[in-house]
Amino acid sequence: MLPVARVCVDLPLAHLDRPFDYLVPAAWADTAVPGTRVKVRFAGQLVDGWLLDRVASSAHPGRLAYLDRLVSPEPVLDPAVRALARAVADRYAGTLADVLRLAVPPRHARVEKEAAATPGGAAPATPGGAGAAPEPGSAPAAAARGGPRPTDPDGGWSAYPAGPALLRALADGRAPRAVWSALPGESWPDRLAEAAAATADAGRGVVLVVPDARDLDLLDAACAAALGPGRHVALTAALGPAERYRRFLALRRGAVRVAIGTRAAAFAPVADPGLVAVWDDGDDLHAEQRAPYPHAREVLLTRAQLADCAALVGGYARSAEAQLLVETGWARELVADRATLRRRAPRVEAIGADPQLARDPAAATARLPSLAWDAARAALRADAPVLVQVPRRGYLPSVSCQDCRTPARCPHCQGPLGLPAAGGHTACRWCARVAAGYACPACGSRRLRAAVVGARRTAEELGRAFPDVPVRTSGRDEILGAVDPGAALVVATPGAEPAAPGGYGAVLLLDTWAMLTRADLRAAEEAVRRWMAAAALARPARDGGQVVVVADAQVPPVQALVRWDPGGYAARELADRRELGFPPAARMVSLTGTPAGLAEFLAQARLPGSAELLGPVPAGAAERMLVRVRRAEGPALAAALHAAAGVRSAHKAPHPVRVQVDALELL
Repeated sequence: MLPVARVCVDLPLAHLDRPFDYLVPAAWADTAVPGTRVKVRFAGQLVDGWLLDRVASSAHPGRLAYLDRLVSPEPVLDPAVRALARAVADRYAGTLADVLRLAVPPRHARVEKEAAATPGGAAPATPGGAGAAPEPGSAPAAAARGGPRPTDPDGGWSAYPAGPALLRALADGRAPRAVWSALPGESWPDRLAEAAAATADAGRGVVLVVPDARDLDLLDAACAAALGPGRHVALTAALGPAERYRRFLALRRGAVRVAIGTRAAAFAPVADPGLVAVWDDGDDLHAEQRAPYPHAREVLLTRAQLADCAALVGGYARSAEAQLLVETGWARELVADRATLRRRAPRVEAIGADPQLARDPAAATARLPSLAWDAARAALRADAPVLVQVPRRGYLPSVSCQDCRTPARCPHCQGPLGLPAAGGHTACRWCARVAAGYACPACGSRRLRAAVVGARRTAEELGRAFPDVPVRTSGRDEILGAVDPGAALVVATPGAEPAAPGGYGAVLLLDTWAMLTRADLRAAEEAVRRWMAAAALARPARDGGQVVVVADAQVPPVQALVRWDPGGYAARELADRRELGFPPAARMVSLTGTPAGLAEFLAQARLPGSAELLGPVPAGAAERMLVRVRRAEGPALAAALHAAAGVRSAHKAPHPVRVQVDALELL
């Protein structure tokens, strides 16, 4: 083989974000292949690296060093994943080494030996689906699925006019791209699993990404039923290093073609990808918390573009980024007709409509108005569970002065005071100091009132109102997977709502102001997403299902829920952002660091001509500056920021600056 190896050194420094040439010792001439892990001498130190390519000669004028060690002959870095990682690094102004650290799990030598000893080179079968699989499209593959799946009583993909065409296109190996607005009560794991089965039977790979472990468990079960045993693997950070690497190798070696998982699975090394899909792309869990902070949706869309494969972005609600895909023609809408929607949707009512205010004048200010009480009573009488969504966890997360309404703050650190439990003492939520003798600095009163009511206090109040009904809570401390059938009150924080057999008889959305008034660009969009996810758990209106949202009926996000129109609201949100110059209509980068660091960074950056600087504003102990450009100049901005970071890292600048392209939080 060619004698020179091009290596990506695993050092997160922007000025080293390029391949370096090394000679390959004769002993490794046939085993040091592209994609293997190596160790090299770099600046006098032994560092990890990735062998990217083998070439005949080097343009380096000096003498080349030899590879120091071949860590493993296993080529774990897939060429397509390498190209994807490079594209992601360029989009997010990051380095290839940083992205590869996200894409490829750490090596586990024992697992590699197990896999090498397995006939055919496949990883041994494990619970969760890693193991040798039947050939796609073969009779054993169909038998593994247990034959044709029965017709879904709710219509399945047939409930969407373009749904059957989507499955046909996937089965034919074509590359449809769609933004899917799921119907209320939709069994979305089954729909994704059916799309995966159609793609896998055509002999192509599949990558499905969901926000969290609860969603992954649902999708895992659906894929096991649709694909059969041994035809998919589930990837998640919760797996131990050995099991995670075992499943990764099963994909890399082609033993399995379908990968599902949380955000890291977007880089799964499936062979010949035919479909990439993301569920609930507006969930902030899809955003990576490590540099260069890529979003799973953008990784998958980039992958679809590079591999020319199908892409599916689904959810009950629709993000502005998904709407942009529709409006630019990159993807098509996949929605049900209004007749089907009316048949499947619950009845949604909002406090603030004229008939409601005429019947209950206090409804506009009541936390739980009569409409909500009536809906809960009706559902409980029908022996159906009731879901109550409360946006804040805890008992009383925030308190204020009873007399003058001044928010209560900690005398030591100025953090918010709250009451952690009934009968407890008021304490600071930042420093945990007890403030038993608190006196209001404005009026001197020692009396406190609830400013924000948490899930536990809500459960306590509902328990007193309905003493014969069991009350369950679902939140950070304990998240319920499902509730038993029958009358019950379930108080849950957003994202922790358990499923109910047959759906909830009523869903009450309380304290909506807490979500709508957050100082965040995406506050309204996030509220619609959370509300629709909870409302989708209700029974259809024909079966008595009702949703009550305690909010002004005239507010656009509330109207989107009442009409169940995620596409219309996303179009309005995108239009507003386009007018104001906010993402995704524009490309915006957040720079966080010390004032000196920001000034030095911007002095080094050759920003595009349309670049607009916003800030700086305080960001904790540092400052934050926003850089905005037209969307078409996004690549140029990322390149300029990467170059500036390279100059600063080469000069060992003392003040680090964090670069986040299209950060979810801009305030």
